[in-house]
Amino acid sequence: MNRRLVLGSLGSILSAMGIALYLQGCGGSGDGGPAPTPPENPPLQPAGLNGEFISPLLFANPYPHIPAQCYIETSRGAQNACQFCHTNGVYDIRLGNNLPQAGGEERLGNLQLDYSFAPHNQLAPLATVNRWENTLTPEKLAEAVNLLGITPAHWDMKTYIREDNWSAAIAQRPGNPKHWDGQADTPFRLFPALAPADLPAQADGFVRSLDESRGFFHDGQGWVTGWRAVNFMPYGIFIPMAGSVSGIYIRLPAIFMQDEDGEFSLETYTRNLDLVERAIQDRLRPEDGDHYLGWAKNVPIYRGEYPVGTEFAHPLHYVDVRADGSDATISPFPGTRARRVKEVRYMYKWQEFHHEDFRPGEKEEGLPVYGNNSQGWVDNGVGWYLAGYIENKEGALRPQTVEELTQCIGCHSGVVKSEVGPSFTSGTGNTVDSTWALPRKFEGDAGWGEMNYLGYKAHAGAAADATPGYARLGDPINRYENKGELRHFLDHVVGASLYGDMPQAIERFLALTIRAERGYSQDWPAIDSSSATAFNSSQASRQQLMRTMTARGDHLDATGHIQGALLYPPEQDALAAAARYRQVVVTQRYNLGKDVFPQTPATFRYFRQEGEHFTHLDGTPYQSGDIITERTVDTSDPTKDTYMVGDVPTLVDENKAYADGGTYNPDFIPLLASPLVFEQRP
Repeated sequence: MNRRLVLGSLGSILSAMGIALYLQGCGGSGDGGPAPTPPENPPLQPAGLNGEFISPLLFANPYPHIPAQCYIETSRGAQNACQFCHTNGVYDIRLGNNLPQAGGEERLGNLQLDYSFAPHNQLAPLATVNRWENTLTPEKLAEAVNLLGITPAHWDMKTYIREDNWSAAIAQRPGNPKHWDGQADTPFRLFPALAPADLPAQADGFVRSLDESRGFFHDGQGWVTGWRAVNFMPYGIFIPMAGSVSGIYIRLPAIFMQDEDGEFSLETYTRNLDLVERAIQDRLRPEDGDHYLGWAKNVPIYRGEYPVGTEFAHPLHYVDVRADGSDATISPFPGTRARRVKEVRYMYKWQEFHHEDFRPGEKEEGLPVYGNNSQGWVDNGVGWYLAGYIENKEGALRPQTVEELTQCIGCHSGVVKSEVGPSFTSGTGNTVDSTWALPRKFEGDAGWGEMNYLGYKAHAGAAADATPGYARLGDPINRYENKGELRHFLDHVVGASLYGDMPQAIERFLALTIRAERGYSQDWPAIDSSSATAFNSSQASRQQLMRTMTARGDHLDATGHIQGALLYPPEQDALAAAARYRQVVVTQRYNLGKDVFPQTPATFRYFRQEGEHFTHLDGTPYQSGDIITERTVDTSDPTKDTYMVGDVPTLVDENKAYADGGTYNPDFIPLLASPLVFEQRP
């Protein structure tokens, strides 16, 4: 269903079934008579939410949907971070994804094997150019800060990250907080109606308020706002070691909170949320039936899909290693989540979309993006609105631009073909109905609660250069890989994040752990960048030793929990990372990259060996150790679909077995084992 086909009828739909449901009190009909018949569907999009189509060719970076991580080298295949996004696995099981990216669809290619970045058209700027300057060359960002007359060394980052910038933003949201849309033409119209004053969530994960205006009903513990916190297994992005940590909250429309008599019921809402979880995690049972419960009994359950009207709020926080939920004066949030947020993101599912109805070959990324610059939202093309609010140069939240939000479409989207009013879509192969967090939620009650990053607990009095705390959870087993999630990541990436980087804090842990005197084949080696051969040889040795370490269970502590040194940065490192990111804030250079390293990561440097070379676009050869700014494209035949498309292989070897150091995995599926089970030390 296309946006333009839907808009004409939305006004009557909204008035008939939307407003009344969101604003009614605690009961059913309210007049003592029989409860009214439940509606067929939750409320949809109001016609007044208007955007415009903007061509990505007008952006400063025409390819914001291709993240900086996609431009890294793989150390001759020893570090394959690609599999965690570019997979056929979720598509193959038909679970809310129609975007196989590891060779499952010929036209899309295999993004684990090739840097096949395609231009929007044959006359467009090339997609093989790495435009993420802040990430690629952090010294240029520092120069931009210096030109503003700002000295980052004078910043008090500990104070900065403990300031509240979320409350001032939500105070600008118009309308009823029980309605997903602020219903007024203001910059904060789609700011999620989740008040930080109501956080953290209570023990059952539900966010309750003392303010009646924010609650649908009172359950004896407080006014239930409808929001529920989600605790999930992270990796590679939005983790403490990478400098950003998340909170995730879901809310369903009011009809999912009401029983068959139209009365609000926490039991009914809990059961409906559990059904959503099982639908997304591919755990539906015959006894679950094919419709939701209570007042939502006319809403079908679709495997791998959320019901229309689902909301997600995603505050993205700075890292404060003293924040473990025990001291609200530092931060009310657990899991190293600082009080200050870098962004507050929001998703709203405004129309039904079935991924199986569209084939991967229909993907079109060069189409215009539909969104609203002043209100900070875009349509991802496959049923969701994505909104985002990010720090302005003073640190207050502002709506993101359409270009900035197109970065989000790069992960949270899919494939659609429309005859009327087509708009930009993109996406990855690892999401379920455009989402990633709920599929990786810890099953059942363990996953209904504040995101706490494996149960982080701070060490009292930890030195600024020491591991600041410890985890209270182990390494959950992946449902299909039959090994722990972190173990699988470390075995294939040999790094802390999707950049394949290894922070010095982890290097120190590995150097202390992986030693010949402890039964390893050799001591943990440093990366040798003296030549291409030496670099790749040292990376291959590091991969083999990493796999030995995880097989021995040395990534776990004596209690079976994940080693804190692999998850949580020392306080001085966390504050330094926050200061680097603040350079992006004060320059407002978000379109040049949000991830800033102390220096260019080795995975962005050229260490190709004989027979594996590529050049700059103008034919100039790279020298060993050079920063890779662009890769070549196919210029052999203008009539071919691959003309001006990237033609450089990643060097991940699809025929190399895992036992021989292989990392190719075209079928990765990011779902946890059910029931929840953790890695055990041998």
